[in-house]
Amino acid sequence: MTDLLIIEDEKLLGSQLKKRFERSGWNVTLASSAAEARFFLFKNSIDPDVVLSDLNLPDGDGLKLLEEYREEGLKAEWVFLSGYGQTPSINRAIELGAVDFLTKPMDEGKLDLAMAAAARGGKAQKQIDRSARQAASKYSLESFVGQSDQAAAVRKLIGKLCNVPFTSLLIQGETGSGKGLAARILHYAGPRAGQPFVEFNCAAIPTELLESELFGHEAGSFSGAKGQHKGLLEQANGGTLFLDEIGEMDLAIQVKLLKAIEEREFRRVGGEKAVQVDIQVLSASNRDLRQMVEDGDFREDLFHRLSVFEISLPPLRERTGDIEHLSQLIVAELNASCGTSIKGLSKDLLASFRSYAWPGNVRELRNVLERAVLLADGPVLDTDDVALGHQRASSGQTNADVGNAVIIPLDGSVSLDEAEMRLIEAVLERENGNVVASARVLGTTREKLRYRMQKHNMAAGAERCA
Repeated sequence: MTDLLIIEDEKLLGSQLKKRFERSGWNVTLASSAAEARFFLFKNSIDPDVVLSDLNLPDGDGLKLLEEYREEGLKAEWVFLSGYGQTPSINRAIELGAVDFLTKPMDEGKLDLAMAAAARGGKAQKQIDRSARQAASKYSLESFVGQSDQAAAVRKLIGKLCNVPFTSLLIQGETGSGKGLAARILHYAGPRAGQPFVEFNCAAIPTELLESELFGHEAGSFSGAKGQHKGLLEQANGGTLFLDEIGEMDLAIQVKLLKAIEEREFRRVGGEKAVQVDIQVLSASNRDLRQMVEDGDFREDLFHRLSVFEISLPPLRERTGDIEHLSQLIVAELNASCGTSIKGLSKDLLASFRSYAWPGNVRELRNVLERAVLLADGPVLDTDDVALGHQRASSGQTNADVGNAVIIPLDGSVSLDEAEMRLIEAVLERENGNVVASARVLGTTREKLRYRMQKHNMAAGAERCA
């Protein structure tokens, strides 16, 4: 049901409008003055989807009321009625985000179209606001969990940055250390919280499609481009664009991204008109971008533009004091979502956790605990319930034992990252460390294989062609 507030001082017209929309299934509240409308909007906790307001009221005007409403950060859609079509008033109404400005006597067809559009917009805005409130609650500063000095330092820095109107920031850290979480906290705890948060993994799409994905395209700009497409920069307008794995971006695209960030405008692929945007750019990488700059694999000017501010997230092995608290919280979440009733972790298991290197960091900890919670035999998790990375060899077999095969158990004990690492290790071993030959066997490029090896902290072998 759509909630509607009608503000109309003409009693007959107000009554007619109320009955008209109630017959259509709207939930209608009628106010006959600006004062009464203020009471409903600001003191009586009415949260309408749509406001249908007269422009000229006996104790004020509708434009002033809309200005006050917007100043409170409220976002219902407004449609104005007026006996006069004053151009300045129409222009001001549009500036304040009004859906339409109708003159009396009303064309009922135009009224129905305007109100239908307003209802769609009002409901969509409410859904966006609800999602933003939920996200703001979920991604507060406290969601970066940890009692260690390292975790406290990260929270303190993020808290400061949430109050700074920066345009770009770089988050560095190992896989699974919380880069995505940090990015969401920066958005939802900052001044752009009510605006879009658009996330994109730069390694997840082929280079030839990356430009269109970021900047959008016009119809007919390339084969298969049947319509206009708004890119991620445009979708994030007013809010935050989070570019994960930025180190995987092609150098040619890096040039265009730098220009778009600096000039706050760009052109869609195949387009001639500049599109202006106001965005906050967060980027993240588990690679050493400074080293990539020195190696010529990443543009220095873009690196400096993205790293106006930097956050470096500590790996879990450097804050082992947080493992017990993190484990307790994760187990509690899993109990709630899986219907289990695990009470905690044994002392032996916690000791094992503290001595383990956690190459996958907090993400690996969560995966390990999820498997343990689902397969545990008792109310307390013990070492027998958990298989850490160095304990997962199947029947004592190594890659050398099975020749051209890699055995990966399908009992949930091996994560996707570890399965990938095992496969790469096996191929490198078979090819005597030759990265080029290994890339050929795996059906990928040398650069992508080198990235995967760095991701898993694997030493590079020979780079010769074979």
